[in-house]
Amino acid sequence: MYYSIRHLTRFDYSAPVSESVMEVRMRPRTEGQQRCFQFKLDISPRARVFFYRDYLGNTIHHFNVPGRHLRLGILAEAVVETGEPAALPASLGSGAWTEIDRMADSGEFGEFLAPSRFAHPTAGLAELGREVGAERRMDPLLLVRDLNARVHRAFVYEPEFTRVDSVIEEALAARRGVCQDFAHIMIALLRGLRIPARYVSGYLCPRADRPDRSLDGASHAWVEAWLPGLNWVGFDPTNDLAASQRHIRTAVGRDYADVPPTRGIFKGAATSALSVAVRVTPSNKPADDELQLTTIRQPSFADFDITAAQQQQQQQQ
Repeated sequence: MYYSIRHLTRFDYSAPVSESVMEVRMRPRTEGQQRCFQFKLDISPRARVFFYRDYLGNTIHHFNVPGRHLRLGILAEAVVETGEPAALPASLGSGAWTEIDRMADSGEFGEFLAPSRFAHPTAGLAELGREVGAERRMDPLLLVRDLNARVHRAFVYEPEFTRVDSVIEEALAARRGVCQDFAHIMIALLRGLRIPARYVSGYLCPRADRPDRSLDGASHAWVEAWLPGLNWVGFDPTNDLAASQRHIRTAVGRDYADVPPTRGIFKGAATSALSVAVRVTPSNKPADDELQLTTIRQPSFADFDITAAQQQQQQQQ
């Protein structure tokens, strides 16, 4: 399946600022069943863009705008092909927990087992863990599937209930939040069971038959758990799904702090307002001469409905 993605970000400043410095993590990954055919990043005001890949394979574009400006616009466009992940087995069978412990003891997945900024033990998490049965009570794959469903049922999905920098205690106390909260809570539960877990930032293409518990016009987040014989397997607790070809991955990390779509600072005596619009639609395969394009142009805001949020970074809804 091919998808076309347009992700517009706009920072409006209350007074002219003298410089903006920004990192962008919006290029879809090419690996496994996913291939990024085309990617274009458009910046306004014009800026020279550089990029690098981190040790997890995430692409990070970065730039600075040194002149005075009242608005910073970033438009990322991509064409991606995704395939349906291989069907999961009914269970992993005997010895799976032993293999998980062996890998945990080896230190290979240390960063995906240790507490991180947004995914760490709390009193509220311990209470939820008792409620959803977060203990080694069945085959690891069956348990992760069960926790995915139980976390989904335990929380109300409410767009913009939390902030981009909210700790999990806020969502745990209110039993409501957005995909970012669902992902962090499930990651913390899995790490408590010594199952390596990581945060996935990306997009979810809407389905025609029924709506997802995800906000249209925003990026999405879910979880990957490492399971013996299967490697990293995606689970979406916001929607009680195993990750499918509709889940388009842009970056992976310990939690949101590692993979925000945008992260930046500006210089000037001003406040900023962040507006975001995302559109993911089925697409045709791009022509061969369009493969792997990366261009810098002036973004157009005309055909987007902008949703404003008073944040310096983009929260994943």
